[in-house]
Amino acid sequence: MADRTRTSLARLGLTEAWAEDTLRELGWWAGDRPVAGAEEIMWALARSPDPDLALRQVERFAQAATDWKRVDGELRTDVGLRGRLFALLGSSTALGDHLITHPDRWPLLADGPDRRDPPPDLARRRANLLRAVGADPDADRPRAQVTGAAAVIALRTAYRDELVGLAGADLAAVGEQSLPVMEVDEVAAQLADLAAAAIGAALAVSTEEIDPPADTRLAVIAMGKCGGRELNYVSDVDVIFVGEGDIAAATKLASRVMRIAGEACFEVDANLRPEGRQGALVRTLDGHVTYYRRWAKTWEFQALLKARPIAGDAALGQAYAEAVAPMVWTAAGRDDFVADVQAMRRRVEEHVRPDHAERELKLGRGGLRDVEFAVQLLQLVHGRTDETLRSPSTLEALAALADGGYVGRDDGANLAASYRFLRLLEHRLQLQRMRRTHLLPAQTDTDALRWLARAARLRPDGRHDVVGVLMNEWQRNARRVRRLHEKLFYRPLLQAVSRLSVADSRLSEKAAAARLKALGWASPEGALGHLRALTGGVTRAASIQQTLLPVLLDGLAVTPDPDRGLLAYRQVSEALATTPWYLRLLRDEGQVAERLMYLLGTSALVPDLLVRAPEILRVLATPSPGQPDELTRDPATVGQWLLAAVSRQPDLTSAVASARSMRRHEMLRVACADLLGKLSVVEVCEALSVVWIAVLRATLAATTKDVAGTGPVPARIAVIGMGRLGGAELGYSSDADVMFVCAPASPEVTDAAAVKFATSVVEGVRRRLGDPSPDPALIVDADLRPEGRSGPLVRTLKSYRDYYTRWSEPWEAQALLRAKPVAGDVELGREFVELIDPIRYPGEGLPAEAVTEIRRIKSRVDAERLPRGADRTTHTKLGHGGLADVEWTVQLLQLQHAGDNPELRTTSTLDGLREAAEAGLLTADDAAELRAGWELATRARNAIMLVKGKPGDQLPRSGRELAAVAAALGYPADGDPGRFLDDYCRTTRRARAVVERVFYGWDI
Repeated sequence: MADRTRTSLARLGLTEAWAEDTLRELGWWAGDRPVAGAEEIMWALARSPDPDLALRQVERFAQAATDWKRVDGELRTDVGLRGRLFALLGSSTALGDHLITHPDRWPLLADGPDRRDPPPDLARRRANLLRAVGADPDADRPRAQVTGAAAVIALRTAYRDELVGLAGADLAAVGEQSLPVMEVDEVAAQLADLAAAAIGAALAVSTEEIDPPADTRLAVIAMGKCGGRELNYVSDVDVIFVGEGDIAAATKLASRVMRIAGEACFEVDANLRPEGRQGALVRTLDGHVTYYRRWAKTWEFQALLKARPIAGDAALGQAYAEAVAPMVWTAAGRDDFVADVQAMRRRVEEHVRPDHAERELKLGRGGLRDVEFAVQLLQLVHGRTDETLRSPSTLEALAALADGGYVGRDDGANLAASYRFLRLLEHRLQLQRMRRTHLLPAQTDTDALRWLARAARLRPDGRHDVVGVLMNEWQRNARRVRRLHEKLFYRPLLQAVSRLSVADSRLSEKAAAARLKALGWASPEGALGHLRALTGGVTRAASIQQTLLPVLLDGLAVTPDPDRGLLAYRQVSEALATTPWYLRLLRDEGQVAERLMYLLGTSALVPDLLVRAPEILRVLATPSPGQPDELTRDPATVGQWLLAAVSRQPDLTSAVASARSMRRHEMLRVACADLLGKLSVVEVCEALSVVWIAVLRATLAATTKDVAGTGPVPARIAVIGMGRLGGAELGYSSDADVMFVCAPASPEVTDAAAVKFATSVVEGVRRRLGDPSPDPALIVDADLRPEGRSGPLVRTLKSYRDYYTRWSEPWEAQALLRAKPVAGDVELGREFVELIDPIRYPGEGLPAEAVTEIRRIKSRVDAERLPRGADRTTHTKLGHGGLADVEWTVQLLQLQHAGDNPELRTTSTLDGLREAAEAGLLTADDAAELRAGWELATRARNAIMLVKGKPGDQLPRSGRELAAVAAALGYPADGDPGRFLDDYCRTTRRARAVVERVFYGWDI
């Protein structure tokens, strides 16, 4: 018997040990089954979201009720009461507590005259709450007869009574499937009406308590969800107060309204008023209008979309609504509209805790705020000319957008369905304890998820239990909303410019241009031309583009320069039109498309290289598990691969072409990895240097073979890297500074013959690499050789020794600090290093007059080589705290101390800084400041080349180029680029202070 009873109860969802005893006490259970007449009660209880909770609350309710027998009798016959009561008690502990505290309120849930069956009108709800505080609902300015704490209690009780009736109707279909389903938007509208009624009752109490002068007028304007009649069960009610007459008295009234409503019903938030918390709580109508005309931000007009008078002086409230409406519908034409909209999107995302991102119904990706934000943006853009879009309700506005052709009908319907589902989950979560929450239970909390699923009317589907169904539905709807912008913003744009077949209205080209401008395109007409070209025709490529472009445009919209990005995408697509895998890769590899849009909208260099090295797109894909990331391949391996590939070429022309092609490919790969944040600045410089060196080695070998022909090679040649090449610190725009040294290959060859042969080879290398090309230039610069451009291009070791012994200047010793063999004969390169070490690392240190000369040269360089009109604070090479400052400081320390400190004998600036600090020549703080200045200046210089596609040392002062440089350095693409400039100036200013102390010896 006991086992059968437990099984029967478990089948009904009752798992607690006390359930049987409670059911027997209530008279609903006998033996191992329900008593006669209580069967329907038990099935209704089983349909409750949490039968155990519902039964526990019924037990408490029965103990508190004075007429339980009557309630029991009604439960046996009243289907509506059963469905509403058990669903409510199994869904909300807070409203269950209210019923238990006020057991006489149960008729609110029964089929009878007392039940507040939706839809009750606002007037009835307002009258109920006003009567609760003793106010006359028919009075022009109602005044309560109940005040103080008693008024708060009366209003709280009446408000909860209304919530019980509304929640019972909302949950009815959960407890009894034969009862009607109340749609979530109707629930939200009634909650907003209830809030408006509560505000009106609080105002009646405040009026009685304060007794303001007769000329005092106060109107309460609902904002946010209350203004849009889409309020939650538990939510702050956003308001704005407008006053006339005695403003001080109106302010007291408003403050008192906020306190009474806050204690009785919900928090009242007035922070959307002009100037926010710092502004006056109450302003006159003229004060509001003046503020909005002169100082308001775009987001404030976005908020005013939902402004609606709900209480107080009706005429004043209506005057306010009519005054602000014209300003709302011209906001999209403001110069700062795009920037403000992007900032609003960023703030929404920043509010999400990382550990909550996947469970956030409201602020997470694919959440409620995404839908609301997108709908409001489309309203602002198109509502200027189409008054049918001017609804404060998200769902009504979405329907109007679909009816007007601004959104596809299917897309609008699907998005509305997802929005309703997410709001339903939000409502159920808040009902449970009447607490403000938008967070789904953790996936490990299966009990909470099961309760939520049942409360949301979900059922097992044969393949999944109810928790599985909930998670699948949540993920499906979140994914659908995550495609929000491609569906709402971009698909209609394609309909406007292509031959897409659509069953509903099409967006006009004028409306499409307005939308593109609002989304960040400076030249919407040009963008529409690109879209027309990409999607025109009936080819398979055009069809794939029509599928891809909504996603791609969404990615471009958040880049610094979407206009250039779209143009670049068109150019790349046209250049790769015959590449069969190109569009397929973008379609099938989402990360490739996302990364490509960021690269094209940020960099001019990447698309220029991409059309000639399209295979790099493959490395943008996520690597397979266990496979290395091709974006960050080892530079040494790259160099070996390049040399091997070039060596297989049959002639010099093919070899040089192969080397240049591979250099283009690797430069593009490094640029992509750099922009995507995959490589540090040191790794970028090393990778670019390795590629340059490999090109030099391969070209030198091929040219030597070509010049020698079939005969023996008469000379050994070594290429000595100088400057950034020697320090492995090349940037995208750096030349290859080198010197050439040669030696006879055998005793039979004279020095003159060796020099003649080596010169022919070197001139061939420089000419071949320097030939005009659409790729970044390959300039081999030998101007640092003895006697500069006037001296011979190639010298023997003896010639170098003679020159440096007799004629060397301090600056030449300084230049040799970065000398390192990079190509050609290894032994000859080693011998050259042995030759120059005593010159660049003098054992006796640097004489004082030499130090003075180096400082004088540096000062002259600073004064004479800075371009006219350049800003010394933001010039990455010659500016204060820039590359030259840091490098000259390190080199001076090396000239002074490397003779006695072998650790300082390095060609790397950063290694030199580290060793100088370890040797006590710099403090750790000074070394850190110099390193920070050098790294940031190097990154910025590289970013200029990436963004502009041509060399440059001067940071842009403003505009899209500055925003792109900032984005290339990792700053938010839609953020303020001035933040990057501030960081740059602060970092280089600190580095300059160290330079002035250490290099110049100034006591500052």
